[in-house]
Amino acid sequence: MLAKIKAIAEKLSPRLIDIRRHIHAHPELSGNEHQTAAYIAGVLSSCGLHVQESVGRTGLLAELPGSGQDKRLLAVRADMDALPIEEHTGLAFSSRQQGIMHACGHDVHTTVGLGTVMVLAELGLQLPGTVRFLFQPAEEIAQGAKWMVTDGAMAGVDSIFGLHVFPSIPAGKVGIRYGALTAAADDIEITITGESGHGARPHEAIDAIWIASQVVTTLQQAISRTQNPLHPVVLTFGTIKGGRASNVIADQVTLTGTVRCLHRSTYKDIPGWIEGLVADICRTHGAKYHFKYKRLVPSVQNDDRLTQIVQSVVEESFGKHAVQNLREPSLGAEDFSVYLDHAPGTMFRLGVGFTDRENYPLHHPKFDVDEQCLLMGVTTMAASVYQYWQSDVS
Repeated sequence: MLAKIKAIAEKLSPRLIDIRRHIHAHPELSGNEHQTAAYIAGVLSSCGLHVQESVGRTGLLAELPGSGQDKRLLAVRADMDALPIEEHTGLAFSSRQQGIMHACGHDVHTTVGLGTVMVLAELGLQLPGTVRFLFQPAEEIAQGAKWMVTDGAMAGVDSIFGLHVFPSIPAGKVGIRYGALTAAADDIEITITGESGHGARPHEAIDAIWIASQVVTTLQQAISRTQNPLHPVVLTFGTIKGGRASNVIADQVTLTGTVRCLHRSTYKDIPGWIEGLVADICRTHGAKYHFKYKRLVPSVQNDDRLTQIVQSVVEESFGKHAVQNLREPSLGAEDFSVYLDHAPGTMFRLGVGFTDRENYPLHHPKFDVDEQCLLMGVTTMAASVYQYWQSDVS
């Protein structure tokens, strides 16, 4: 059956390239994927699927029923939003939307999702169970998965598969990782309130800039001395705003930043740890503070048995050389993790890199993919779905 799946995907390859190029040329930002959703709905309907629109605001949900012999419900997720980046690839099918680009490969993700539908629809009742396809908006702002879940996208789902392109892996290979794949990502905002005064008489004021600088320095130093070095934490402050004049001591400074970590215990404890240090510093110097910690997404933790399914189908369909075991997780974030709070799942890395020219990283205005990746992506996803019902995963 895996050979048949690969053969169907190969037959579909020209159509897959057309779909990817159409989506690439017509990118839409997070939460505004109206035309993308309409295009996807048309393809899904042509495959005989009933489409639910406006799931997760601009998302889509469609199910492909199998024979009903297996009652387990399997989901496949593909995200479809683009980024506010001006494209500089020079491709004939470059973005037609000024300042918007598929620079993170979601055009590929969507194409693989649609290609998987086409392959599995051709198999029909040879599928023992039902596949639910989730075409998700707003991954780039880490909101779309939450919106989809709120609208019931994970109701009854037993397991879920996803993918993400990876330019450092050449097309024709798939990257897999057991356990942590991506980091949890949260936002922080810290406002330090002191007391203004003349710049020549600092002893009569409470300098919010000086205190904020201690907060930044102390937090960075404390990570290396108080956090388990085997459980990495990255804390980056991206903005610092405060002060009104060069000779006036600032009475208020606001810091904003991002926190990344991999382990669940760290994820649970890190907000209290940060606030405790901020509170101690401000109390020492007579300042006040306001601490805002916003949870965005947890870490993607791949299920071992589902990951093994992906590995086995790639090895059987393309050979062992086509599997690249990823030694390290990424400290980037992925809201696929939100679905994993509701069912076990796995996400694989789809190699999209060129071997004959320069590869640009994700979110770069010259980012492009070797379209040979589409055959690998569709074959891997469709074969993994089929193999799921041949396994003892529950």
